[in-house]
This record gives sequence, C-alpha cells and structure tokens, in this order.
Amino acid sequence: MKDEHYPRDLVGYGSRPPKVEWPGGARVAVQFVVNYEEGAEASILDGDPGSEKLLSEIVGAESFVGMRHMNMESLYEYGSRAGFWRLHRMFTERDMPVTVFGVALAMARNPAAVAAMVDANWEIASHGLRWLDYQHTSEQVEREHLQQAIAIHTEVTGSRPQGVYLGKASPNTHKLIAEEGGFLYHADSYADDIPYWDDRHGSAQLNVPYTLDANDMRFATPQGFNAGLQFYQYLKDSFDFLHAEGEAAPKMLSIGLHCRLVGRPGRALALARFLDYVREFDDVWVCTRADIANHWVEHHPYTGDKHVNGVSKP
Repeated sequence: MKDEHYPRDLVGYGSRPPKVEWPGGARVAVQFVVNYEEGAEASILDGDPGSEKLLSEIVGAESFVGMRHMNMESLYEYGSRAGFWRLHRMFTERDMPVTVFGVALAMARNPAAVAAMVDANWEIASHGLRWLDYQHTSEQVEREHLQQAIAIHTEVTGSRPQGVYLGKASPNTHKLIAEEGGFLYHADSYADDIPYWDDRHGSAQLNVPYTLDANDMRFATPQGFNAGLQFYQYLKDSFDFLHAEGEAAPKMLSIGLHCRLVGRPGRALALARFLDYVREFDDVWVCTRADIANHWVEHHPYTGDKHVNGVSKP
C-alpha cells in the first residue's frame, strides 16, 4: 500500500546517499554545539506557571507550580557563571570552532558571555526566545516568539542567526522556519548523519541534523551517563566508527554540550580528553554547523526535482 499523503519520510537517502566530499578529504565532519540556555529556563520570574524541571543535577525534578525553585535556579546559574567560561577556555585554547545554540533571553542577560563568543569567532545560532516546550503552543504565539528571538539575537550578537534549533519543537516548527525564509539551516531533526533538503512547506529548507545521543544531556536523564568516562567512551566510539566508515562514505558527527552539565569539572575532563583525541587526526574537519550548511548548499544544492530525502520524485 502506498500512501502519497503520509507526511513522514521513512526512506531518507536509502541505498543511494550522495557522495560526500568534505574539505581536505576529511573522513568525518566533527561539530561541537554549546547550548547557552541559562537564564531563559522556566521560572515564575518570567511569567511561567512554575519552575524548571529538566536537564539539571536533580534528575526527575518536578516543577514547583507558582513558586521559585532555588536549588534549580542555582544549578542553572552555575552554567552561566562558571561552566560557560570553562568551556570557552577549553575550546579557545585548542583553537577549535564551536556553534552556540543561544537562547535569546539567556544571551541578553549575560552580555559578557556573548562578547566572548563573538570574540572567539564562534557561530551563534538561534535556540529560540525562551528555553520552553512549544508542543502545545499555538502557531501564532510560536511565530511571534520566533520573530522576537531573531530581533533580540541580532541586537545582542550584532548579526542575524544563520541557523536555528528550537529543541522542544512543535508540529508547526518546521513550517514556521521554512515560511520565515531567512535561515541557512534548521537543526530540529535527528533523522540522518548528513544534511538533507526539506521542501514539504513551500520553499526548500536545509536540515542539518543534531544529536541527542552524543550529548551531555544524558548526564541528566534516568538512562544515561553517570561518569565522565562513559561520556568519553561514547564520543570516542561514535567518532571511531564514523571515521572508519568515512573512508568510503563520509558523514558528520554532532556533539551536544551544556554549560551547566559538561561544564562541571568531573565531566569537563572527559570532554578535554576527547578534544585532544580528535586533534590527533589530520583527516577530520572540525567545523561549525554553518560551515557544513554552506558546504552542502554549494556541493549538494536543492534542484527542485528532489523531495525531503534527496531521492527523485516519481
């Protein structure tokens, strides 16, 4: 049975992926994301119903309705006060590029951190207006938040974001991003190891998939990493497999980081070890997400005769 109206793409590139040739003949494109969210999480101080409950040392925390959660707030504050600067030093000392997923309100509340990102020539992509779940948000409100996020982001960083990743997206997010039309790439997808074009919402939008597995968020989930060594080993295994596979079919490896999580000393050491491991290879392209997107646009442009998965339409 063939359902021509089914909205999902379960095929992808299938057995015919495009021939990827990263710059310098690299076997794998490695891309680090630093999520900057601290100060924009759920809080009654910003009119939310209750306190934040996700991605902290308090695994399984509940939201305190109508009240502040002082322990949760201080855990997030660690990310902006200490964790960010530790990650900044680690990457700048090694001269390794970074993409920041920056929440607009969080960046507006810490100009010094934003200045450090800009001075380091890090790409700063949009992570939305607030670090909130948009699953049940109306399309109109989400559209308004997107426009506000772009405006604040442009004001505080000095330039409009090239990329966008909402994170806790809604069924309307992909359509709204495509309709807005000003982004080089969208990252609210985990569906592949290489970018792909999505033309389901009018104008074609390039998706550069992100990751939830090679991500320090798993330090803050019931099933996840509980020691830095586990994180290091998982990143190394992911890298080693893609590096070997890249002899014939190069892919990309995204690694997600959070200032309040991997910025803690016991985890930061694992990240430092992995950064140094990657630097041992001369056939690896460490880059930003915008670098990957620009490369894809140049070498794998949307041609109009392709759908989401890059396979010719019938």
